[in-house]
Amino acid sequence: MKAVIMAGGLGSRLRPLTDSMPKPMVPIHGRPAMEYAVNLIKQYGIQEIAVTLCYQPKIITNYFGDGSRFGVRFHYYMETEPLGTAGSVKQAQDFLTEPFLVISGDGITDIDLGKVISHHQEKRALATMALTQVEDPTQFGIVITDEEGRIRHFIEKPKPEEVFSNTINTGIYVMEPEIFQHIPSGFYDFSKQLFPRLLAEGRLFYGVRADGYWKDIGTMEQYRQVHIDIEKGMLRQELKMVI
Repeated sequence: MKAVIMAGGLGSRLRPLTDSMPKPMVPIHGRPAMEYAVNLIKQYGIQEIAVTLCYQPKIITNYFGDGSRFGVRFHYYMETEPLGTAGSVKQAQDFLTEPFLVISGDGITDIDLGKVISHHQEKRALATMALTQVEDPTQFGIVITDEEGRIRHFIEKPKPEEVFSNTINTGIYVMEPEIFQHIPSGFYDFSKQLFPRLLAEGRLFYGVRADGYWKDIGTMEQYRQVHIDIEKGMLRQELKMVI
């Protein structure tokens, strides 16, 4: 299996931190946020990684290089114009010729990726989404699944009156290369366009509750909370070690 790290975000809500660096490079206990994702992926035996870039890409490529010092191999894909989450991943279509994992380069997590991959394979899904639960789901995509884990309802960033669940999309996916048949060229978004399309077409689209820690660092409050959580030992110890 290969992986994609989405590392093109502007991180506007983290300013002034992101005035001088892309969001995946903001420091978390002295290491770039993206390094935690690399370490997690590597623990599941995945070494071939596509990285999608947009904002201040040289800062990322200068730090991570070809990936060899981290025990992986990076393949970089640059957006010359905004392509959205799904559109940016489609750039790596020729590289992603087998089932692949998608993960954000700016979230901090130790989620059990093996559980997500196994569920995907067992269900022979086209796409599988890792799920978790949060207190306030209005900043995320909320999800309802049936008893088999098939996604039946999805709303991206619902209004308070639209909230029907506190189970959310973590932005971690396992997908088959056939997914690119459903992603047109140009700008295309996973949550706002692709996922509603998969539901409307009745594709095999699953969600699985993944055990482990997960935190978005989209705001300064969340950024501070991640540091506190790590101090409390809420993240697996091996992810905090230098690679």
